Amino acid sequence: QVQLQESGPGLVNASQTLSLTCTVSGDSITTSNRAWGWIRQPPGKGLEWMGVIVYDGSTYYSPSLKSRTSISRDTSKNQFSLQLRSVTPEDTAVYYCAADMVIRPMTVPNNPNEYAYWGQGTQVTVSS
Repeated sequence: QVQLQESGPGLVNASQTLSLTCTVSGDSITTSNRAWGWIRQPPGKGLEWMGVIVYDGSTYYSPSLKSRTSISRDTSKNQFSLQLRSVTPEDTAVYYCAADMVIRPMTVPNNPNEYAYWGQGTQVTVSS
């Protein structure tokens, strides 16, 4: 069973960088055909896909967040991380990391429904 756990600060000042790490157990982030994504849910709103790092290290981002987002990985620790730069109070949300276990060829897994396993989520508040 794949398990994911988010970690990072729960409070970030506006204009700073939000940094979160997802630790994966029960599977390797380099296993073929897997994708590891970040998804968030602002208060009172729906899920928003932010970006993904695929098993081969390729990364893809939501067009609306691409200029501020970076996703990286540490294969020695079986972790992947999110950085969101220049945050504002509108970036306040519950942030989830999630696993897509079978990515479809030639497609980017940008729909939250494609992700089978999720972390419990971590609340991040951006103070102005």
